[in-house]
Amino acid sequence: MKLAKIIAGVLAACAALIVVPGAADGAAAVPIMPLGDSITQGGSIGGYRLDLGAKLRADGHAIDFVGSLADGPASMPDRDHEGHPGWTIAQIDGSVSGWLNTYHPHTILLHIGTNDMYGSDPAGAPRRLSALVDKITNQAPDTELFVATIIPIRFADQAVRTFNAAIAPDMRAKAAAGKRVHLVDMYPSVAIADLPDGIHPNAAGYSKMATTWYNALKAVPGSIGGDPQPPGDDGACTATPRVVGTPWNGGFQGEVTVANSGTAALDGWTVRFTLPSGQTVSQIWGGTATGTSSVTVENAAYNGALGAGAVTTFGFLVSGPGTASLGAATCTSP
Repeated sequence: MKLAKIIAGVLAACAALIVVPGAADGAAAVPIMPLGDSITQGGSIGGYRLDLGAKLRADGHAIDFVGSLADGPASMPDRDHEGHPGWTIAQIDGSVSGWLNTYHPHTILLHIGTNDMYGSDPAGAPRRLSALVDKITNQAPDTELFVATIIPIRFADQAVRTFNAAIAPDMRAKAAAGKRVHLVDMYPSVAIADLPDGIHPNAAGYSKMATTWYNALKAVPGSIGGDPQPPGDDGACTATPRVVGTPWNGGFQGEVTVANSGTAALDGWTVRFTLPSGQTVSQIWGGTATGTSSVTVENAAYNGALGAGAVTTFGFLVSGPGTASLGAATCTSP
């Protein structure tokens, strides 16, 4: 009897060591913090978090949304976040250190500033956002921080455009300085028609936000698992796209800023990005483009050499139906 018990114990221990195929091979879930205001909270439908989580899980990524709040439908697999309705940049700044210490996010998705636009000091919002980003990157320098331009507000569109125009070069400068800051141009992803109350997206608008976040995350190695992209390596470069000016019926103008984020000079660069189905690059300057939906742009003869910290741009026109939107872009150098 004693021998039988010993054998049974050994068999149980061996069974505990068996790895079940398809269980993500024991990969630890990547903690991702959705951070912001009610647009991040997303009401009862879960906001962009619902579709974004589904897209990432469908790709086989083990992720874990983290935060002190939980919202969304009961069927939503992961409802955690730090989206605080009505909060401003300053309010997020006042609490973010505690959240970083508690949840240790590997990746942060930051969309904040909407409530500042109709507050007492919208002009100071870019400065407050810059300070918040610095606080996060100083406390958690290895965290991948994705900073979005804010989506439109029906009754304050000019204030939003001014804010977005001010934060974009600031975020690019932080990235060029070696911080893990990634600018995400969210503004063109959501149309005014997607905002029933003029501020908050409907399900279709949140789905568009999810796609933009998804494309941005996929463009940064390591942000959702896998080997992280080492900052400051020689030959490293970043590409930050944006929509320029006001789109027209059937097209819009785009621009990509290419930055040398490494410590050595670059001798040429290649940028890749994807346009929505049906859209194509009809004209380009500052580079040579190939491809239709999946676009590859190589430097022109005059702007391929970039010293450490240097930047250049190329511009283009896009033709075709659909939203004027540019997802994340990647940059490589020989």
